[in-house]
Amino acid sequence: MLENQKQAEVLWPRLVANKLFRKNSGSHAFVADFPVADDAAAFDDGGCSPDADASRCVKRARPQERSKTLKYKLFASTWNVGGVAPPDDLDLSDWLDARDGPYDVYVLGFQEVVPLRARNVLGADKSRVGMRWIELIRAALNRSAAASSASSPRGAGGGGDSGSRQKVHPVRDGGGGGGGLAREYQCVVSKQMVGILLTVWVRADLRRFVRRASVSCVGCGVMGCLGNKGAVSVRFWLHDTSFCFVCCHLASGGRDGDEALRNADATEILARTSFPRGHALNLPNKILDHDRVILLGDLNYRISLPEAKTRLLVERRDWKTLLENDQLRAEVTRGGGAFRGWSEGDIAFSPTYKYYPNSDTYYGGRAAAGGGGGRKGEKRRAPAWCDRILWRGAGLSQTRYDRCESRLSDHRPVRAVFTVEVDAPRNLNSLRSFFMSERFDRARSPAADRLLRKDDVNSARFAETL
Repeated sequence: MLENQKQAEVLWPRLVANKLFRKNSGSHAFVADFPVADDAAAFDDGGCSPDADASRCVKRARPQERSKTLKYKLFASTWNVGGVAPPDDLDLSDWLDARDGPYDVYVLGFQEVVPLRARNVLGADKSRVGMRWIELIRAALNRSAAASSASSPRGAGGGGDSGSRQKVHPVRDGGGGGGGLAREYQCVVSKQMVGILLTVWVRADLRRFVRRASVSCVGCGVMGCLGNKGAVSVRFWLHDTSFCFVCCHLASGGRDGDEALRNADATEILARTSFPRGHALNLPNKILDHDRVILLGDLNYRISLPEAKTRLLVERRDWKTLLENDQLRAEVTRGGGAFRGWSEGDIAFSPTYKYYPNSDTYYGGRAAAGGGGGRKGEKRRAPAWCDRILWRGAGLSQTRYDRCESRLSDHRPVRAVFTVEVDAPRNLNSLRSFFMSERFDRARSPAADRLLRKDDVNSARFAETL
């Protein structure tokens, strides 16, 4: 009861500010490598991609429906980069585990891709740095893919894409691309709101099975509505299964009462995130309406222990005691918690925040150790697992949960690997006949015709769902 009262006290002034000062947190436009069909334009040869392993196709009997269950490997990661622009020679292969994959889907969330100064929060376009991250991801994923393709080449499998009911604007591609080698990974959608960036990639031969992509942004920052804090959410269908991915940056702070601010942010994100229902399709509108949901980001939850005791337990690697006092774990497990009903894997790695940049030393640790290395007047920050990955929905099985040791910022990236099940039609001969028929030719939009005539697979595109 007391907790609900605290949350109401936090939410009330935010609701007033939202009404008076609400700022559009971002349009429905997003960046993509290919136009994503709104309808069931994706089809396959019996549901499996051309190079899918036999173990991936698991037959499942369903009453009155002819479908099968496919299994894919999904890599998800969150990284608060602390406003540090990426060096041009930054190699992300280790972070993305690109050499040891392969993964079918990558879901990558960033926070603070730009410094959270007033000019960036209130100012104009901040996408240039975000695009640099996207091109570094592209290079890392496709560098390893190109190496593997040299020994066992794969087709890009680009057929069956329709641009109907979408605006598609070609833009310049900054990637190396060249050589005529088809991409092994392509961007389904990338969306940035101030410092929050969410980008999703799939194997190129899966692109034809992706449809109905859309985005939604919710600002929870200054005045409860600006985009320095909040979430970027992405949803799409892979075969016949809906996915929703949410990248969050919640309220910071380790003082009493700051946890209530984070809970209020989470509540607002779940309530205000809204996707288009589609024309007479009655598509899922809210985050929790989708079949598979993954939420990641700098959730900023702390450990409810004195700083000195927290540091001692971290040195002893006593994760059990620390997690018993972890604020997010309490929200997941207790009745009425902000994340009740969500799941998280076992944490067996050191807290990911806060480090001195380019160092393995926790912030404030130099002064605590009496070494004289701390700056005069610097704030003390107890170590915490701020960076987390949660999920909801059947058909998601986590097989790995760890951190990466990049020293670029004051946070360490966190990664998770999932086996995901998706439903796919067993027999799509009727759809194939339609898309090869004159009826499809007549129904195709002029924008789709222009796209289908494009030969350059390396051009990135802006797609805006109408």
